[in-house]
Amino acid sequence: MTNAKPKSAATPKPWTEVARHLVDVAMGRKPADLVIRNGRWVNVHSGEIIPGTDIAVAAGRFAYCGPNAGHAIGQGTKVVDAGGRYLVPGLCDAHMHVESGMVTVTEFCRAVIPHGTTSMFIDPHEIANVLGLPGVRLMHDEAVAMPINVRVQMPSCVPSAPGLEHAGAELTVADVAEAMTWENIIGLGEVMNFPGVVANDPVMSGEIAETVKAGKTVGGHYASRDLGLPFHGYVAGGAEDDHEGTRAEDAIARVRQGMKAMLRLGSAWYDVAAQIKAVTEGGIDPRNFILCTDDSHSGTLVHEGHMDRVVRHAISQGLKPVTAIQMATLNTAQHFRLEREIGSIAPGRLADLLIVSDLTQMAIDEVYSRGVRLAKAGKLEIDIPAYDYPQTAKNTVKLAKKLRAADFDIAAPQGANEVRARVIGVIENQAPTRALEADLPVEDGLVAMDRRNDVCQIALVERHRGTGGVTNAFVSGFGYVEDCAMASSVAHDAHHIIVVGTNKKDMALAVNRLGEVGGGVVLYSKGKELALVEMPIAGLMSNERAETVAAKAEQLTEAMRKVGCSLNNAYMQHSLLALVVIPELRISDVGLVDVTTFQKVDLFV
Repeated sequence: MTNAKPKSAATPKPWTEVARHLVDVAMGRKPADLVIRNGRWVNVHSGEIIPGTDIAVAAGRFAYCGPNAGHAIGQGTKVVDAGGRYLVPGLCDAHMHVESGMVTVTEFCRAVIPHGTTSMFIDPHEIANVLGLPGVRLMHDEAVAMPINVRVQMPSCVPSAPGLEHAGAELTVADVAEAMTWENIIGLGEVMNFPGVVANDPVMSGEIAETVKAGKTVGGHYASRDLGLPFHGYVAGGAEDDHEGTRAEDAIARVRQGMKAMLRLGSAWYDVAAQIKAVTEGGIDPRNFILCTDDSHSGTLVHEGHMDRVVRHAISQGLKPVTAIQMATLNTAQHFRLEREIGSIAPGRLADLLIVSDLTQMAIDEVYSRGVRLAKAGKLEIDIPAYDYPQTAKNTVKLAKKLRAADFDIAAPQGANEVRARVIGVIENQAPTRALEADLPVEDGLVAMDRRNDVCQIALVERHRGTGGVTNAFVSGFGYVEDCAMASSVAHDAHHIIVVGTNKKDMALAVNRLGEVGGGVVLYSKGKELALVEMPIAGLMSNERAETVAAKAEQLTEAMRKVGCSLNNAYMQHSLLALVVIPELRISDVGLVDVTTFQKVDLFV
């Protein structure tokens, strides 16, 4: 596998190659390419908003930031009047999974650039679980060609919990070592196997060591409320940040141990409000807090925004606008050791800049990246060529057979009229689940659902090797009132097919439909297909525009409402039910998993 960097016209020259030119522009000896005049400079270094500021740009970088850039204006200089509007650094998403948007890197960028995102730190963990290192390389190469800064974290835990699930691929310490030589790899993606870190698992410690030797950042993922010895052991193992906190005390504990507390606002994860109190009420230094999204689906991107949405939300929770912007710019850049490249409007940095008319509402009028205007008034002004994924990335849903309703039968213990079963409990707007129990009736020797008490069936269908394996269990929290089933080939992290339903015939139809289209998410009710979002790339991403995918996703959401589900972003909740590294109870291809103990447990109590 080659590690040569793909060529891109959008790639800026290193500072070392243009430094002398920047000095000449700053001194007025050579003209700037672009001068923006009369702006209010949001200075994230000093925490000030400085009126009457001019910005001069040359070779895609800031050359001068001060009261008068008239000396840098020449015959070929483009001059823009900011008219007293705010000059804000381009926003950074410190931790995210492109695949959660249901689209490719290219289409994700098309969707978020008008919202002011000019830097993304992506963890292609999902495609890695399906295609392994070649899949990571595909997304890495696509990222390099983007007109904004898309840095890649090498996925760390594939599979996420060895022995508790089987993914479509496996990554090794040698794979991580190789990836650390790729120019666009910024560090190691979230280390989810925190029990492995605490137990000094040689794979986990080896991957972290290779990352540290390369001088790159180790991403964390400590999805436990236990802040005792396991937490301390995890931090000692090398993780430098964490986005899995949900309480103010979680954020405080991480910062006190030298980590960065990443606060996420995704499509279904609302963790900023509780944790930001560590700053607004607890007085903790905000320099160690970073904003991110983690998972945003296409509907959120198109209709609500991206990092502008997160900053706006943080401000609404009591942060000063400049502080919130620091958490989405400079703090991120410093964490990834890129503060000389991105994260602020200052000489030498890449000219990533937003012209904003309302700072509190993050009303973004214009978006510049590397000195080129990419969007105005919410509209993209450039074309980004589509990335051509090979056919090997599109044939990943391998079902051993067509499923039937009987494949979802759950046999009761002999002679039982009722059973007490473990039930996965969905928590709206949060990634964790609850480990519930329910008394369920037995009919003709089979355990039945209890729709009156919102207990329906969940199944995981193996889709990587065509084994025909089906794991059956129960779930509560979706609120379905009609005969229906929703199936998805996006099922973090191993990405088998998960189907949740109240009717076994619909469950079989839904799974079989995904086999026909190569993956995606589909909803059936009473034998009819109500909504379908095709995702043929690794069964995770569509090759269509984000707006098209968002429209299909909205149709899916509306169809879910019609069958009784009113959860916010229920699709995201559905997709995490097999995530065996976040408590409390999950399903995998080996059975039910108690994530508080990392042990397989029986369905019946």
